[in-house]
Amino acid sequence: MNRSLRQKPYYIGAHVSASGGVSNAPKNAADIGASGFAFFTKNQRQWEAKPLEESEIESFKKNCETLGFPVESILPHDGYLINLGHPEKEALKKSRQAFIDEMQRCEMLELDRLNFHPGSHLRQMSEKDCLSRIAESINLALQETAHVTAVLENTAGQGSNLGYTFQQLANIMDQIKDPSRIGVCIDTCHAFAAGYDLRTDGSCELVFDEFDKIIGFSNLRGMHLNDAKFPLGEKKDRHQSLGKGELGLSVFKYIMTRDHFRGIPLILETIEPEIWAEEIELLRSLT
Repeated sequence: MNRSLRQKPYYIGAHVSASGGVSNAPKNAADIGASGFAFFTKNQRQWEAKPLEESEIESFKKNCETLGFPVESILPHDGYLINLGHPEKEALKKSRQAFIDEMQRCEMLELDRLNFHPGSHLRQMSEKDCLSRIAESINLALQETAHVTAVLENTAGQGSNLGYTFQQLANIMDQIKDPSRIGVCIDTCHAFAAGYDLRTDGSCELVFDEFDKIIGFSNLRGMHLNDAKFPLGEKKDRHQSLGKGELGLSVFKYIMTRDHFRGIPLILETIEPEIWAEEIELLRSLT
């Protein structure tokens, strides 16, 4: 591991509320003792939102600077309605427009990455064609923006959702025209639900070795740190608080003691926001 990576901090936080305006997100993160955070730049369950006002953009940037959140510690997430692999033409067009808007919002806020779920074939097209359609959607969004990296999140494999194997993520990445602007976020609950055993140091070593061979740690742009409610390989996306689910604490100790995970947002999406401050301290104690 090179020395420069060792000198980077662990950016630990949670997916916080931006209710009342995006400038509140860094404040909410600071309130729980976070050193990084995730948030939605607009309502995640609506297609459209009013444009970001210049005053709100400036307040967001000022709050991030004042409260000590560098750009590499922030992992915005796109809306849940977007499906970049949608099999139907009009729905695909709507998703692509919404995704481009999300990327442009990140650009306005001077953020360097946007986390999103790859997409679903809805059992109306082949996995191969859907993966290619997702890649095409990303390429279109990258053409409309200049600096934001598209960050694919692994899924649990529920229903017809794709991106639940490292190979599927790599397949999408291989089709991106500008490889410098595509990355990956690994969710521990999703990985476990999809069949990647993360319960021991040894099994974590095997899984992340496979990740490095297929995708590469150089492409890791964030992590979602969640325990899992259901057993290995159930393909159920149900998060649990740290140490209270099927994963236990071994994987989180593994992450907090490996330099590969420094310098990127490590984000809680666990189910008890009222104990996020405690979970952040727990993660720090594991280092």
